[in-house]
Amino acid sequence: MPLLKKTPFPLVEPPEDLEPKDLVYQVREYVNRINLYRQRIWTCKISGKANLTYEEALVSERLATEKVQGIPKELVELALHIIQFSMLPLKDLADTISAKLQEHKYVGDELHARRGDIFFPCKILKVVGDSNGKTSYEIRWLERNKKVSETSVVNGDDLIRKKKLCSRDILKSFIRESTYRRDPWVLHERLAAKHGISSDPPEELKDKVSVLDGVIIDKKRKTAGVELIKYPIEDLLVLPAADDPVFTERPLPSREFNVPMDCVGDLLLVWDYCSSFGKLLHLWPFSLEDFENAISRKDSNIILIVETHSAFLRLLLKEDGDHYFAAQKRNRKSKITLLNWTEYLCDFIERIGTPDLSASTSTIKRGHYGLLDIQVKLGILRELVNEAVETLIFRKKIDEYVGQRQVLGATLRGEVLEEARKKREEKERSKSEDVANGVSNGHCMVDSEGLPCKLVSVNKHSSQNGEAVRKHKSEVSSEEDHTSDKSDNNDSETASKKSGKGQNQDAENETGTSEEASKQMKDERRLPTEKRSKDQRKEQLNREMEKRVIRTESLGKDRYYNRYWWFQRDGRIFIENSDSKEWGFYSSIEELSALMGSLNEKGERERALHKELEKFYGRICAELQKRSKDLDNKVAVDEAVVRRSTRVRAIPRENPANSYMRYVNKWKED
Repeated sequence: MPLLKKTPFPLVEPPEDLEPKDLVYQVREYVNRINLYRQRIWTCKISGKANLTYEEALVSERLATEKVQGIPKELVELALHIIQFSMLPLKDLADTISAKLQEHKYVGDELHARRGDIFFPCKILKVVGDSNGKTSYEIRWLERNKKVSETSVVNGDDLIRKKKLCSRDILKSFIRESTYRRDPWVLHERLAAKHGISSDPPEELKDKVSVLDGVIIDKKRKTAGVELIKYPIEDLLVLPAADDPVFTERPLPSREFNVPMDCVGDLLLVWDYCSSFGKLLHLWPFSLEDFENAISRKDSNIILIVETHSAFLRLLLKEDGDHYFAAQKRNRKSKITLLNWTEYLCDFIERIGTPDLSASTSTIKRGHYGLLDIQVKLGILRELVNEAVETLIFRKKIDEYVGQRQVLGATLRGEVLEEARKKREEKERSKSEDVANGVSNGHCMVDSEGLPCKLVSVNKHSSQNGEAVRKHKSEVSSEEDHTSDKSDNNDSETASKKSGKGQNQDAENETGTSEEASKQMKDERRLPTEKRSKDQRKEQLNREMEKRVIRTESLGKDRYYNRYWWFQRDGRIFIENSDSKEWGFYSSIEELSALMGSLNEKGERERALHKELEKFYGRICAELQKRSKDLDNKVAVDEAVVRRSTRVRAIPRENPANSYMRYVNKWKED
């Protein structure tokens, strides 16, 4: 059975008593399974080959099984005894089996025997017995054509095998096919019983593994008789469990588009490219709703559509390539305007030679671009995007963005490393200060055995004053030894000086303590500000990197391989079906929260999707709130227009729903 993430993947049993209402779910499950089987994510259980489709893995298993069956039957039992409960890695175990098989000799085995100083091919007829602790064999000499010549009796030491019976790969396949687990390797129950091999773990492994319903399991993974599963795993393998949280019901996405469903992908592709590389195209950004409304209208000279086509055509003409020379041959004007843009567009369509689009040139030449089908309009724009991507101008811009992103990334990493270094130095400094304070506040003395011992700490100020007193007393005693004619007045003056010195020392200590306290308070007030500035700096660098758009990546996939997209300039979350034929979107925070609550993080895809949604949750909510306010304002304006008298009603151009008609390209080249 092929493996998925090193785990056997069983086929689904045919459904029984299928009701009509369950047919849609079953068809969807079937399509998802077929798509899963066609992906190169499968591994052959026997040969270990990876990156295969399910069908290729089955074929690989069949071929590997045929190779494994080439192992002599007389050696199978010996190999199985070595495999059972072995803790060796796969490679070492295969080498051990190969070495044992090289030494083992059996009746019917063909090898070489010594005759004089030369080895000749022979075949073992029977085992004669032991002689002086050595086994002798009766052999029959073979000629080159394997004809039998004569028989002899030779010692086992005179028999050699010049080539290996099995390669390492075949032995690896044999080990995988014969076992159902590793660490330790355990044979299938029927295979072990067939060859009389015990299925009970040896004494040295009983503290690591145990037997449950005839299956060897790890004691560490055993909980109430159930073997734990290490998550995340393949989403389709996740089953409901008692420890699952309460999942919310996934909301149905809205499918209200003004373009056909099969055109939504092209619509998003063209709009995202125009929004991401507007400065390169010299095209002022526009909203997705405006682009969708403009592309679905039948008017031929909508400014937004004209400027979009003209921006792409100008970029292609700058390249000095085929499109430029084609325009020169037809003596086209050097400037694309509202009057001649369709001529350049027809030249482009004829140049690329796409059959589905070439039929539209006659309609465009007659000035009826707006009458084209939406599929054709978006098809033309899609081809313009594909041609723009291939231009040298675009590639230079991408290289520039890549370089800038690398510089920003290096700056961000450098700041993170510098911050970590400062924290580490601060930690070491505080540790050294603690050690220094411990030495200065305590006395270190030597006991009777010459070992250092610590006494109880005393006040720092008292120790300093005491040291000053001891020093002064020593000075006084030395003076008395040399000059004995000092009067008692000198002693009183000395005592007054001593007391004054101690008072000054206490005052200095109190002043230092207050200064340290004020400095500490300032540091505590400065820490939140520094942390806030560092966070703002990181956010600024991340935003600068996002401005250098290279390509838009999806947020991830759910259990059924539906892909989720988020475009910051629109705010909505778009859902692309696994076959890219259906699209939908979520446009509210409630739908976003319900989506996140419906994801099962035990699955690999849904865990990754949930992580990305959490990462951008705040920004997505902000964009959705902004979008909701804009829609409320538009609704309020529409209601105000309806309430007006017909004599003062606003013209259609001022209606918010027709905002695309007021589009002006502020980045247009002169």
